[in-house]
Amino acid sequence: MEEKFVRYEASMPNGRGFHPGVFALANGLAKDGRLSAEDWASWRSANDHYDAAYADPSTVDRSVYDRAINPAAQSWFKRTAAHLVTGVEFYTDLLHRYGVGWRVLYSNDPGKVLYEDDVQIVVAPH
Repeated sequence: MEEKFVRYEASMPNGRGFHPGVFALANGLAKDGRLSAEDWASWRSANDHYDAAYADPSTVDRSVYDRAINPAAQSWFKRTAAHLVTGVEFYTDLLHRYGVGWRVLYSNDPGKVLYEDDVQIVVAPH
């Protein structure tokens, strides 16, 4: 049986001991000015696409990513959201080119569900 959820995240924990998702990792490269002009334009276009393609959970429930309330919150795509999962390859390729390690996780039960819509869940991991 195929797991219902997939997450792409840093292979190494950050300073807080958590594994940021690939979107956060790519955003960090852009914020730090590490992307070439061409990669920055492609990153901006990809982010705009994802922003339009599905809801940002924090716009529905501000507490979902509030570090004081849910310090370890993680986003997972539903595997049925193939149209979104396929596009993650842009981010993983970008991270690979800039030497940022990432991994992919699959699960049927990644944690306590804090938010859910038709393409994603946000959980407090087990």
